[in-house]
Amino acid sequence: MPTSNLPAALIDRFDRKIDYLRLSVMDRCDLRCHYCLPKGFRDFAEPAEWLNFDEITRVAKIFGELGVRRLRLTGGEPLLRKNLSRLVRSIRDLQLFDDISLSTNATQLTQQAHELYEAGVSRLNISLDSLDPSMVQAITGRDSLQSVMAGLDAAVATGFSPIKINMVVMAENMHEVPAMTEFCIKRGFVLRLIEAMPMGVTGAAAEFINLSVLRERLVSQFNLIAQPTHVGGGPAQYWQTADGKGSLGFITPKSQHFCNTCNRVRLSTEGTLYLCLGQNDKVELGSLMREGASDNELRAAIVSGISMKPEHHEFNEKPQQVLRFMSKTGG
Repeated sequence: MPTSNLPAALIDRFDRKIDYLRLSVMDRCDLRCHYCLPKGFRDFAEPAEWLNFDEITRVAKIFGELGVRRLRLTGGEPLLRKNLSRLVRSIRDLQLFDDISLSTNATQLTQQAHELYEAGVSRLNISLDSLDPSMVQAITGRDSLQSVMAGLDAAVATGFSPIKINMVVMAENMHEVPAMTEFCIKRGFVLRLIEAMPMGVTGAAAEFINLSVLRERLVSQFNLIAQPTHVGGGPAQYWQTADGKGSLGFITPKSQHFCNTCNRVRLSTEGTLYLCLGQNDKVELGSLMREGASDNELRAAIVSGISMKPEHHEFNEKPQQVLRFMSKTGG
């Protein structure tokens, strides 16, 4: 496919512009959040199956040339991938992306915050489901709160902004949401409350909490004001404090899905392009690369895949449909 014939932007058949790539560099994690991975799970991709940094940069370049402007490095836990800052520099040096961000559980962040910031990561999303050490251990399988808090302090000291805290709301931690909201407002973090998604057997088993009801209570308790729905590049609907210093986002894939504005695709550790979090449609870009595909052939595969992107997930209608775990897909 000649470069002159490439689309100016990736537009799917439902007229959605795809400008956001979530790129998993590691499906393994040092925590075992029970809604993500079952206890004792070991069926991870082998290192030989991972895309290497040159392959990741190559794919990122092609997506950038096709109009993708936001790129998020995810996992599993991406900070477990050795020399991650070197990959970030390679992607930054492409000069194709307006925004390079990273999702992490922050347990390894004290050692890596500065080098990642210097390499080109500007924003962080940090997973934190509780401020109670015993609850954190129950959810993650590890006494990890102290290391996460140290990672948060390192992120602030380094200069990352904004720092978003992702909290999956379940029956067991729902009572902590007001305290987490207050904590994030005081620290200047953006809190995002997320409904549990039925990804794999563990996700399907997680008790669903409708955030629409919880939102009404929080808006009243903290005197929150609705922000424009276009804030940020993701699916969250945001509210803020009257002084503008605190923000609270709600991600509601089940109670109020946002599929009509979906702007993203996900690339797994092995190079599988997943077109929808809640469907099984995919393109095997990793296999194509290792079979010797040219850049033009990869572009054609991406464009063709985007044309097949489903209109919406079916989390409510078919909660057992997606058997792969979130760590396999890439957060």
